[in-house]
Amino acid sequence: MKFKYLCILVFLLFALNGCQTIEKKSQKAIKKENEKLSKFLQKSESNLKIVMGKPDSISHNDKGSKFLIYTQKKYNITCERTFEIDLNKVVVGFTSKGCF
Repeated sequence: MKFKYLCILVFLLFALNGCQTIEKKSQKAIKKENEKLSKFLQKSESNLKIVMGKPDSISHNDKGSKFLIYTQKKYNITCERTFEIDLNKVVVGFTSKGCF
């Protein structure tokens, strides 16, 4: 009986350790993505387009900001990067979803 509980305990320890490893790897990937994209902040729209290419779509908001949206698929997961461009054609923000 004790052997059964010991096996369950060991299994749970490995499972929890595996979850922590996945969490650490995902946080590392997110940090790397944010560092990569933050290099575009306060750069011109044309500089962004030189590096990233032509956006897949463009949208605007009521305040006059423009949003350049880049999408790509990797392992059947859609990665979407959105850059906010202000009226002076400067990158002022970004978001990233599903990118690693």
